[in-house]
Amino acid sequence: MGNIQIGKYVLRHGLFLAPLAGVSDRAFREVCRAHGAEYTVSEMVSAKALCYEQKSRKALRTAPLASVFDYEMPMAVQLFGSEPDFLAEAARMIEKTSYNGCLSDTPPAAIDVNMGCPVHKVVSNGEGSALMKDPKRAAEIVKAIVGAVSLPVTVKIRTGWDPESKNAVEMAKRLEDAGATLIAVHGRTRADMYAPGVDYASIRAVKESVRVPVVGNGDIYTAADALHMIKETGCDGVMIARGALGNPFVFTEICAALEGREYTPPSVSERFATALTQVERMILEKGERIAIAEARKHLSWYIKGVSGAASARVEINRAETFDDMKRILENLK
Repeated sequence: MGNIQIGKYVLRHGLFLAPLAGVSDRAFREVCRAHGAEYTVSEMVSAKALCYEQKSRKALRTAPLASVFDYEMPMAVQLFGSEPDFLAEAARMIEKTSYNGCLSDTPPAAIDVNMGCPVHKVVSNGEGSALMKDPKRAAEIVKAIVGAVSLPVTVKIRTGWDPESKNAVEMAKRLEDAGATLIAVHGRTRADMYAPGVDYASIRAVKESVRVPVVGNGDIYTAADALHMIKETGCDGVMIARGALGNPFVFTEICAALEGREYTPPSVSERFATALTQVERMILEKGERIAIAEARKHLSWYIKGVSGAASARVEINRAETFDDMKRILENLK
């Protein structure tokens, strides 16, 4: 466990923040990194949309999602799509940091390919976890990207499309042969979506079948969950998704457990201070109106379990300014 190398970066503990559509914006990634996440990944970026934007005169919506700044490193940009040529071209643009709408001041640490997203609008286009049904196409995508860039290419997969067609081992072997340098495995099939329960056996089977690092993902909410994942699968690192929502401190907790140190959970005041720091960063990035609308769900996650959270959540969903949110949290302490 740990000492995972991705390009020029070495992760001592192998603690990854998973890409979460509509959640893992720059502010969230920064807060998680401040609390121990060693590696972060962008929200999903549509390869085809990024390519088409180069010829469009409309407002650029995809390019900003692919932006990477030096202080965020190591960070990957995650692409999704089903056509190798588009994915290769998008990866090439991202590596060169020279395309219409590019905000980056550095290339990412890696190009990550999403082969795990289960939502209907993605899989209906043959993208995301739909690629679990087509290992040949999946390998062609990785091979095309590897041929287009000098950056490491990593992949996130599921255990299969459904319980009757679990093929994570075959998929992982093909991806490794195509040039993937790391594989993250979400321990559920697409049919499982996010239902409770993780298939540790499938993650272990992948780990035992490939030479590249394997990262385990699924139901990691505490240090105990992370240690259980490592014990059951032998994985090289862990990827935290929903466990970090409103709780970036989970990375600090896991790090302490791996190092055999005591962990003191944050007080309510410390949790709220972190929440407001995150909202402030969102406002700097997006402006107050958009940031406050997007921050409502984050604040609702931060106050979970606090006395009076239910009524406060109603107020949060009506909040229109940063001062509104600050007042709501102050009244909860």
